Amino acid sequence: MEIKKLFLVALSLALVLSIGSSFDFHEKELETEESLWDLYERWRSHHTVSTSLEEKHKRFNVFKANVAYVHHFNKKDKPYKLKLNKFADMTNHEFRSSYAAAKVRHHRMLHGSRGENGTFMYANVDRVPPSVDWRKKGAVTSVKDQGQCGSCWAFSTVVAVEGINQIKTNKLISLSEQELIDCDTAQNNGCDGGIMDLAFQFINKRGGITTEQNYPYKAADGRCNSGKLNHPVVSIDGYEDVPANDEDALLKAVTNQPVSVAIDAGGSGFQFYSEGVFSGDCGKELDHGVAIVGYGTTLDGTKYWIVRNSWGAEWGERGYIRMQRGIDDKEGLCGIAMEPSYPIKTSSSNPVGATDASESKDEL
Repeated sequence: MEIKKLFLVALSLALVLSIGSSFDFHEKELETEESLWDLYERWRSHHTVSTSLEEKHKRFNVFKANVAYVHHFNKKDKPYKLKLNKFADMTNHEFRSSYAAAKVRHHRMLHGSRGENGTFMYANVDRVPPSVDWRKKGAVTSVKDQGQCGSCWAFSTVVAVEGINQIKTNKLISLSEQELIDCDTAQNNGCDGGIMDLAFQFINKRGGITTEQNYPYKAADGRCNSGKLNHPVVSIDGYEDVPANDEDALLKAVTNQPVSVAIDAGGSGFQFYSEGVFSGDCGKELDHGVAIVGYGTTLDGTKYWIVRNSWGAEWGERGYIRMQRGIDDKEGLCGIAMEPSYPIKTSSSNPVGATDASESKDEL
């Protein structure tokens, strides 16, 4: 009897832990309006959602439509799956407006064509390994969350700078996106979007960027704090653009360091992505900045990029998405090969007084 009690306690604990780490539902929960309401309440509790009664009824209708979409999609024979994540009570328009609003293509049109200088330092790389994962090499910090601010361009920039700094100095330092949002405002526009190339230019001209600890993220536009701005800890020597629409060139770059890229991430497939190699419907309307931190191939031969996102660790594969590479489209899936770029760091030196504090890397 005592053993049976212990077993039940252990089983209950396991269920609690599994519920805490993911949110699943069963087909029976979709059969009636009442059971759907129960599912919605469970989802709200899981994500700690609090709204007025009127708003709750509006959100339930959105949630119900999204449940149907996710359920029907997962019945298809696709290499990736969807789930009811924290975006499950948002319309796709609301999702795009809040989380895929970097307007990279729009900003590029405003500021002219890419400032390519005709050089690509990895052009003569003739051998690449079958797979690379910069997380395993200790060059990627823990997944961050941009919140409802179109600052993904800053997160994409920071991932690439953190990566090349670790490669050159063997120190992983979490850097400040908020500094870029508040201070890199001559052409970039904080929560209203920006371009990674311009952010690289800003960091280079300013003599570096400070730590996240010194200038923490607020998920909102703020006034530039000159005191914090004037304490850079990681510097770069410039940046380069990967030749556009060339996944082979992109592969050479990612072999050597994490790379900033822009993609079209506004579709429902991205909104609810859970796991697998994403091969879904998407256009080339570049609206989101992310970073490629590796690549590989599945057992069935499907090639993919390992893409670091900034929607928190609960989204996707612990904050990451594997996106199909090598497709029959020179611009790459969702435009991933259209505008890649990366920072250049030629030495292991950093600004005087730079911190030695390191950030723990993602657990794999």
